[in-house]
Amino acid sequence: MITALKVLFSVVFVWVCYVVVITCLEHNLFKEWDYLGGIAWMRATLWDFYANILIIYVWICYKEKNWALKILWLPLLFCLGSIASVGYVLIQLFRLKPNEGLKELFGKQNG
Repeated sequence: MITALKVLFSVVFVWVCYVVVITCLEHNLFKEWDYLGGIAWMRATLWDFYANILIIYVWICYKEKNWALKILWLPLLFCLGSIASVGYVLIQLFRLKPNEGLKELFGKQNG
């Protein structure tokens, strides 16, 4: 199961990075923001996105004992979004010992 999750999240990480880079090269978000900000679904999507980021950040605060890491992950999540959240999960997956599973992934605090 852990190996499958590593593969899945690695593919998602590469895909999200690709989509973000290609989109950035084709469209300037800052030039298009006035138009995008006027779309109700775009505003709803952003609120939904940041609510999810808050949930992930609360989990990170539980997992991490180091305050510097807790502080570092907040701007990473808010600025990089899914790239950061998938990256964090990948880091946690690769930190697992061979005998550890989902229970340790979600519940074990980092030293």
